[in-house]
Amino acid sequence: MVNLVNLETVAKSYGVKPLLDGVSLGVGAGDRIGVVGLNGGGKTTLLEVMAGIEPPDDGRVSRVRGLRQAVVTQRTELPEDSTVRHAVLDPLGITEEHEWAADPRARSILGGLGITAFGLDSPVRDMSGGERRRVALAAALVQELDLLILDEPTNHLDVEGVRWLADHLLARGSALVVVTHDRWFLDTVCTRTWEVVGGKVEQYEGGYADWVFARAERARLAATLEEKRRNLAAKELAWLRRGPPARTSKPKYRIEAAETLIADVPPPRDSVELLAFAKRRLGRTVLELEDVTLRAGDKLLVENQTWRIGPGDRIGLVGVNGSGKTTLLRLLAGEREPESGKRIQGQTVRSAYLSQELHDLPGTLRVLEAVEEVARRVTLGKQEMSASQLAERFGFPAARQWTPVSELSGGERRRLQIARLLMAEPNVLLLDEPTNDLDIDTLQQLEDLLDSWPGTLVVVSHDRYLVERVCDTVVALLGDGLITDLPGGIDEYLARRDAALAAPTQKAPPAEDRPRSGATERRAAQKELARLERQLDKLSTREVELHEALAAAATDAERLLALDAELRTVLAEKSTVEQRWLDVADVAE
Repeated sequence: MVNLVNLETVAKSYGVKPLLDGVSLGVGAGDRIGVVGLNGGGKTTLLEVMAGIEPPDDGRVSRVRGLRQAVVTQRTELPEDSTVRHAVLDPLGITEEHEWAADPRARSILGGLGITAFGLDSPVRDMSGGERRRVALAAALVQELDLLILDEPTNHLDVEGVRWLADHLLARGSALVVVTHDRWFLDTVCTRTWEVVGGKVEQYEGGYADWVFARAERARLAATLEEKRRNLAAKELAWLRRGPPARTSKPKYRIEAAETLIADVPPPRDSVELLAFAKRRLGRTVLELEDVTLRAGDKLLVENQTWRIGPGDRIGLVGVNGSGKTTLLRLLAGEREPESGKRIQGQTVRSAYLSQELHDLPGTLRVLEAVEEVARRVTLGKQEMSASQLAERFGFPAARQWTPVSELSGGERRRLQIARLLMAEPNVLLLDEPTNDLDIDTLQQLEDLLDSWPGTLVVVSHDRYLVERVCDTVVALLGDGLITDLPGGIDEYLARRDAALAAPTQKAPPAEDRPRSGATERRAAQKELARLERQLDKLSTREVELHEALAAAATDAERLLALDAELRTVLAEKSTVEQRWLDVADVAE
């Protein structure tokens, strides 16, 4: 099969730093390739050279004749005088309202990316950067293409938008090369993975899970050279293996060898121990909202809601763009007041709020000075680190720590912002899209710290892996004025959104007038009861297995400690599920 694009011994440098060095690879028809690597490592450069935006310094790039391709990178700009209609529909020859409404592809793309909410005649110059990126993405997706090249397409999408984009790309027949740090997206969409590292491109079969297996195996073979990365890959691999089987559906590598890496890896976090520690640090009251109503201009976001966040709670907050997630997070942080009701904060609470803006960094200082400005040493759970060690955990090696903050890239500034936040040793973390501009290695470092972080955590994120990994519960803003608890997590959120979009559009009544259907509520409760009973069966089976393993490991002290920690976690989870079962059983009767 002839490749659509070929790179032959391509080299590309900026200044003295070689980003690509003798790279040879090709993209075949129907390939779906995910590109990963460190920030500043050459991912975007690879895409721009491949697309013909930047010429190589050396080597050759060839394309098949008549190749139809579209490129959306972080540098893609739309004309300031254009509108949504001009950018997306005019190139298709669609000029009348009824024409685009009758075109299922254009209608699906504009709706899926949330662009119809802007209005087709909205001028580009009045849009935010994220809105412009979505319009540019739509302009590419409406075309009939052989090759689609995308750089971080999920950055400005919510969870639902990321799911829609994945489904759309899977349904297309065109080849795809995409730079993304969204690991769920990589696993769902991509059949091959390229890692840009040290000027080279390492190629792997499969998506994110397969890449983790491959990295773990590579680390096993070179353990002395990559000890730090081996530990992180092993922990991530342990988490993946504990998850749904679909995450490891295509293990092309020596899984037996990879699994030796995780034989003695403990659970990602000891929930019982962390909860006890959080209660000692925080007391009973952390953050509470009582009968709160919240608006953004004329838009009602939350109406007469009471929400209590306790010590050790780890909560993921989801909702469509514009549903009020950031506004609610700012209310929790004390940066704004509700229209009615009150916010209560515990006396021992020291909260830290990570916003999406980067305006709070001292541009006159160097990286290490900016971290030490907050504190010189920090204790996170059981880990004690210096400012320099924490900076290194977030991708600033010793030489890079003396770089002026004003010279940092967007991703580096985001990493520095998170490091400064953690140096203050807060006991409540409020994080608004913490994964924006972070590469996968830095995400693993952040998750590793959050796994053992003993405090209360509320995260707004479109990154499903991050939410599933570090959060225990998920709540949603569904546009009905409620803060809704979702026992089924993000899958339940997407199912509810699908049901809402499929149902006829009706204006929701005020919360206090909203009727409840007894039969509907009972059916939902009976469904949840069945799910809880299955969960209890699994936990009971695991409890028996752990008791047997404890008896068999009577002479192995380290093994006993690990098994005992897991048993306490299982028993605590079982107690929580049993209590939930009792609550739901009352409704289901």
